Amino acid sequence: QVQLQESGGGLVQPGGSLRLSCAASGSIFSINVMGWYRQAPGNQRELVATITSGGNTNYADSVKGRFTISRDNAKNTVYLQMNSLKSEDTAVYYCNADVLLLHDPKYEYGYWGQGTQVTVSS
Repeated sequence: QVQLQESGGGLVQPGGSLRLSCAASGSIFSINVMGWYRQAPGNQRELVATITSGGNTNYADSVKGRFTISRDNAKNTVYLQMNSLKSEDTAVYYCNADVLLLHDPKYEYGYWGQGTQVTVSS
């Protein structure tokens, strides 16, 4: 019913930048919180940043001051600008959205994207 399509991952050198995008499509009435999570090999999935429909943001301590989350509500799209990347930022990055569906706007459903690989290496 809802699909999240991520893009923008890749290989970058330490200190470099990348911008991730995630577009939601389908039977969407509205989207509350959108966010980015990441999972490195052998680790659990962890929160990177979230943003509400009103623009309130929340960041993991490890990315504060380096990453910026933003969204375009009209396009149901969330972005993650990643600057000053470090090797420890290497992970698969997943988009998440809390969606109210067109045919059932009373309840919120969580959806995940398929993930995009970010590799920080020289």
